[in-house]
Amino acid sequence: MNILTYICSADFIYMWIRVATPILLAALGSVVCSKAGVVNLGLEGTMLISALFGVLGSVYGNSLFWGLLAGVAAAVIVSAIFAYFHLILQANNVLCGTAVNTMATGLTVFVLQLATGEKGNSSSLKSFAFPNIEIPLIKEIPVIGEVISGHNALTYVALLMVFLIYILMYKTPLGLRMRAVGENPDAASSVGQNVIQIRFIAILICGALTGLGGMYLSMGYLSMFVRDMTAGRGFIALAACSMGQATPIGALVSSMIFAFFDGLSNILQVLKIPSEFVQMLPYLATIIGLTVYSIQQSIRVKQRMKK
Repeated sequence: MNILTYICSADFIYMWIRVATPILLAALGSVVCSKAGVVNLGLEGTMLISALFGVLGSVYGNSLFWGLLAGVAAAVIVSAIFAYFHLILQANNVLCGTAVNTMATGLTVFVLQLATGEKGNSSSLKSFAFPNIEIPLIKEIPVIGEVISGHNALTYVALLMVFLIYILMYKTPLGLRMRAVGENPDAASSVGQNVIQIRFIAILICGALTGLGGMYLSMGYLSMFVRDMTAGRGFIALAACSMGQATPIGALVSSMIFAFFDGLSNILQVLKIPSEFVQMLPYLATIIGLTVYSIQQSIRVKQRMKK
C-alpha cells in the first residue's frame, strides 16, 4: 500500500516526467525518420556521443552554449555518417545502426580517457548543466506546481517538440514530402521529389533531437558523463516510436509508459527484491509493449486482407 501511495504522489509523477524526457526526445527523432521510411537503429550510439561531447563542449568552451552546440553538432555529424552509408552507399540500415552503436561505446571511452585520464566518468571536469525552470504562478499551486514546475529546461523543450514535430509532419510541405517518401518512394520520385535528399534531412533532424536526449542525461539528469550512461534508452525510444505508430502523440504516450516502469524500478530498489529483477523491468515493459503492438498490427493486416 505504501508503494501505491508513493506512485500517486507528486514526487513520483515529477520523477516520472524526468525519466521520460530523454526517451521522448529520441522517440520523436525516430518518428521523423520512420515517417521518411528510414529505421535508424543508431539512436543509442548517437545519444551516448552527444552526452559526452556536450559535457566536453561546455567544459572547454566555458559556457552552456558551447556545450549545447558541441553536443548537437556531434549528434548531427554521426547521423550524417549514418545517412551517407545508408542512403548514398546503399548499406543496410541495421548494420549501419549497429556500427554507430558499437563505435560510440568505444569512442566515448577513448575520448573520455584522453580528456580526463579516466574511463568511468567525467567527474573531474566542471561541466555546465541545463537549468531547472520555475514557472511563475503555477509553482505556487499545491501538487500541480510540484509536478509541472521546476523541471529541467530540456524537459519543457521535449514537450514543446511534440507539438512542433506534429506541425512539421502534418502542416508543412517538408512534412508532406517526408510522409510521401516514406509511404511510396517510387511515386514521390516520379513527381520530381529527391528521395535521398528528403531522407537525409529527416535523419539529420532525428540526430539533433536524439542529441538533445543524450545531453539531458549528462547535463540535466546528471552533471557529468558516465560510461554507457544511455543504458538502452535509445532502443527503448525505438520501441516507443513503434508502439506509438510513428506519431508524435503516440511517441509521447509510449515514452511515458516505459518511463513509468523505469521509475517504478527505482522504488522497488528499496524493497528486498533482487536488483537484477528490478533493473529488468523497463526492458521487460518494452518487450511486452512491442509484442502487443505486433499482435495488433497483425490483426489489422488480416482484417484489411479480408476486405
